[in-house]
Formats: sequence, structure tokens, C-alpha cells
Amino acid sequence: MDNTRYPIVILWSADDKAFIAEVPDLPGCLADGATQAEALANVALIIEEWLETASELNRPIPVPRARLRYA
Repeated sequence: MDNTRYPIVILWSADDKAFIAEVPDLPGCLADGATQAEALANVALIIEEWLETASELNRPIPVPRARLRYA
């Protein structure tokens, strides 16, 4: 599955002093980075790992939502 189709929300975390990239369709799938670009690159790898692990464990893989209602 093309992991670039999953919506990603990027927020600044003052506590972590980093950008947090979260994939709402994939529970627990998030990554951080010093910049938005770094957080986005990191979460792309985490999405791949999330999907591989779900597949290996025979867990359902959510279909990417076309768009978020709000973020």
C-alpha cells in the first residue's frame, strides 16, 4: 500500500521542543523532528514499519481517509 496516502498532522510540541508528525488513521503512529521536514521524513519510515508490523501480525490495515474533517 502507498503510505503517502495517509493524512499526516504536524504540530509543534513546546514540551518536547520538536515538531510531532502524527498519522490519525494509524493508532500510535507518530514521529518527531527538529523541523517539519524532518518530522515528515521520520514519520514516513514509521508508517512503513507500522504497516509491515500490522501485516506480519495479520491485523487489519485501515484504509487512508481522503481528508480530515478537522486538524
